[in-house]
Amino acid sequence: MSLQSIAVTDILQACDGMLRKQLYVIFTKPTKGMEPVMAVLKEHLDFQIDLERRGIMFGAGPFWNDAEEAWEGEGMVIVRAESLAAAKAIAASDPMHKAGARSYTVRPWLLNEGTVTIKLTYSDGKREVI
Repeated sequence: MSLQSIAVTDILQACDGMLRKQLYVIFTKPTKGMEPVMAVLKEHLDFQIDLERRGIMFGAGPFWNDAEEAWEGEGMVIVRAESLAAAKAIAASDPMHKAGARSYTVRPWLLNEGTVTIKLTYSDGKREVI
């Protein structure tokens, strides 16, 4: 018999000492082509910037197609939230989703590994995320 799932508590125990930051990933995709998406893009981006300013958004952006030549309307948003229900409420309030231009799914995600490197040059104020 093979395991189908492992309890969250067991994973947390196995990851002891790692970051173990609970985040939520919103996967979003067009429902009726690109025209409805483009019609609410500005409102969506304003919404995203507001999430960023309030410290809710961890990161977000579009998925290119597999040829890396075009955008077909799909994207991903990673948010900080108190619960899955709270993350779903954030997703539901996105103008893209409210307008029905895109549908979404929300998944809990545990951030354990990785690195963020920021290069800041003091003399000219230039910054770069590496």
